[in-house]
Amino acid sequence: MSPQASSNLDGNHGNAIALLAWYDSHHRDLPWRTPPRAIAAGERPDPYRIWLSEIMLQQTTIEAVKPFFARFLAAWPTVEALAAADTDDVMKAWAGLGYYSRARNLKACAAVIVDDHGGRFPDTEEGLRALPGIGAYTSAAIAAIAFAKPAAVVDGNVERVVSRLYAIDTPLPAAKAEIKARVAAMLPTERPGDFAQAMMDLGATICSPRRPKCMLCPVNDNCDALRTGDPERFPVKAAKTEKPARRGAAFIAVRSDGAVLLRKRVATGLLGGMAEPPNSAWTSRQDGALGTEAAPFPAKWRASGTTSHVFTHFSLMLDVYRADSLDIEAPAGWWWSAPEDLPGEALPTVMKKAIEIAIPGATASHKHAKRMP
Repeated sequence: MSPQASSNLDGNHGNAIALLAWYDSHHRDLPWRTPPRAIAAGERPDPYRIWLSEIMLQQTTIEAVKPFFARFLAAWPTVEALAAADTDDVMKAWAGLGYYSRARNLKACAAVIVDDHGGRFPDTEEGLRALPGIGAYTSAAIAAIAFAKPAAVVDGNVERVVSRLYAIDTPLPAAKAEIKARVAAMLPTERPGDFAQAMMDLGATICSPRRPKCMLCPVNDNCDALRTGDPERFPVKAAKTEKPARRGAAFIAVRSDGAVLLRKRVATGLLGGMAEPPNSAWTSRQDGALGTEAAPFPAKWRASGTTSHVFTHFSLMLDVYRADSLDIEAPAGWWWSAPEDLPGEALPTVMKKAIEIAIPGATASHKHAKRMP
């Protein structure tokens, strides 16, 4: 082995030791996490909690996830309970977390675990990745954290830590393979789950995107980006492309008793299986029809205002219209949702925003909305 290779191994080993020591004292207390002291005493992490939290945390912040995680555990404390749950109830409980295919896959995954695995999660990356909704990152995270397997876990926080530690100039996403290889080289033979969570916590609390607290970092002696004097330059990112802007119209039909007319979106695709007021056929690739000619049926529709929402790959602006005293029978597959039931419907955020424009206070308040006088 060359002196350079030996030095790299020693550096990787030293980084892992330093990170684990830091994690023992500075780990975040999270409702799905088993702290290192409990693990040392023999307590094992619950794979169900780890899986549930990891699915919820995709593209979502920890603070946003906490109340949803608590509600899911209260309703379905085990994977068997979730597998037996009504899909509509799961979608309602998920409403507000976004990326709704995750909820559909969550239910499907629970069913596979119960039906095909006797209620036990596979304990390898390969076995986990074969389950619905579990990709490369999630399988590695569950394998490492729940089953102490030496898996290289790389999320956005870890990408930032590693790209700075090694001053990786390759822009993301092209740098992902190199970053994962660096993480694999750092993996300790013991406590791989704690190591994964230490890397995540370091990125979240110390190695932040702006103004990183480098002097508090347990591996700052080995940080190449710190030596350059500009750690915020990393990770290098490819130039962003402008998101397309789409338009559409939403129609809030209100019955004389205050009930709102809703329908369910098709099960697949964007916002699949979620509830919505009728709206024009917009997609990420094309605008929907505008104006009252796009209304689902004739009525005295009046403009209520506009609302906007940003999806991953496009932005959407909806013109919102309202019609009152519509004492008509709901079309097949649609339903009237009473005022007391509306907050509990499986409405995605964009649809809640539209309803709020027409009926202030009907659901939780949302930003980026403006009402016409």
